[in-house]
Amino acid sequence: MINDLTKGAPVKLMLLFSVPLLIGNIFQQFYNIADIIIVGRTLGMKALASVGAVSPLFFLIMFIIVGLTSGFSVITGQRFGAKDFEGVRRSVTMSTILSFLFTAVFTIFCAVFMNQLLFLMNVPDEIYHDAFWYIEIVVLGLFVANFYNLLANIIRALGDSMTPLYCLIIASILNILLALLFILEFRWGVPGSAVALVLSQAVSGLLCVWYVKKHFPILHLKKSDWIFDWKNDYKFAYEHLKVGVPMAVQFAILGLSILIIQSVCNSFGADIIAAFTAALRIEQIATLPMISFGVALASYVAQNFGACHFSRIRYGVKRASLINVGLSIFMAFIMHFWGGHFVRIFVGSGNEHVVKIAHDYLFISSLFYFFLAQIFIYRNALQGLGRAMIPMLAAVGELMMRSFAAVFLAVRISYYGVFFAGPIAWVAASLVLAVGYYSTIKQFIFKTQQKLRNKRNKA
Repeated sequence: MINDLTKGAPVKLMLLFSVPLLIGNIFQQFYNIADIIIVGRTLGMKALASVGAVSPLFFLIMFIIVGLTSGFSVITGQRFGAKDFEGVRRSVTMSTILSFLFTAVFTIFCAVFMNQLLFLMNVPDEIYHDAFWYIEIVVLGLFVANFYNLLANIIRALGDSMTPLYCLIIASILNILLALLFILEFRWGVPGSAVALVLSQAVSGLLCVWYVKKHFPILHLKKSDWIFDWKNDYKFAYEHLKVGVPMAVQFAILGLSILIIQSVCNSFGADIIAAFTAALRIEQIATLPMISFGVALASYVAQNFGACHFSRIRYGVKRASLINVGLSIFMAFIMHFWGGHFVRIFVGSGNEHVVKIAHDYLFISSLFYFFLAQIFIYRNALQGLGRAMIPMLAAVGELMMRSFAAVFLAVRISYYGVFFAGPIAWVAASLVLAVGYYSTIKQFIFKTQQKLRNKRNKA
């Protein structure tokens, strides 16, 4: 259902919007978590390590897709907030054309240079074959991932977070069933989990299309919506690229930083890779409430930006920040006392060395969840305002800090040094984003007040 986020109590609106997002994000994690659990429990630690060794490359690829489609949908949300429904449809068609062009280029590049990428990642020979085929299949299915993410982000831009949830629940269950079928019955091994992932993503995209046709008349595109005069409409394309490309670069930088850390971890052997893989999956789940609230805030800010409700934006961001502080403290508490139990779900109870390493990582990183929580707030607020350059610059700083810390500390205190790389980067990025947001919103409010004074003077 389409929701107007420019009216009503901000906190209530964001909470109602974020709950389906949270549930949806949990189910989306099942795409990977189901693979990890099934692979780790049925095929062993080497198979788990092969998936874990290329997981950062998978995240890098998906981050670029998500960043690009999220950026394009910001324009859609702003048009909707301004009640420009023709602009909404034109934004959808422009986003579709641009995102699929980018995906085509990216798919070809990754498929052609996959061996070189895995070589740079220091993937061990003992797990190379499975790692290669897992990520190669995922890359060949990028159009499917783009298809779903674009549709889901457009739907969320219109204030509906329930429809993507329904699609994800069905697709996640299908992913688990297909992974079990391909690995246990067909004996396809690690590549079978990648095939299951791609097929379930295709189903989620098709379900979104079906639901849009049934319930979203505003998104029923006409033939005229696809006809663009590039001489006159290049500004509209540029408007999308101005937000989408920096967001894609920003997400790519974040993914690249994780890729560098994984490359360092890969040099310590299969046990460390398995422990790091399990710990990252658990951390992704632990931070989902904070991520979901940040995504809800982005849609809220985008619609209110279109309606020029800047004071309402500032109020919503402050309340969202406080809520994320509470969530960060709660999730840190959970990780401290029960992190080890969660790790055993992934690796079993007979791998206590791996469990201890993974729990140590969770213990260290959770101490800094406060800063990570604020990154989700201020980054999404800036993106909703259409200011993607500041988050991109923050991501560059985060990459530099994370990479330096990972390499420098790993030399001195072994793999434990890698565990501090993320927290150090979170502190730096959160400060940059907070300063960027408050200076930006001040400028918008000042300009709005100045326009009102000019109108009064003319009257």
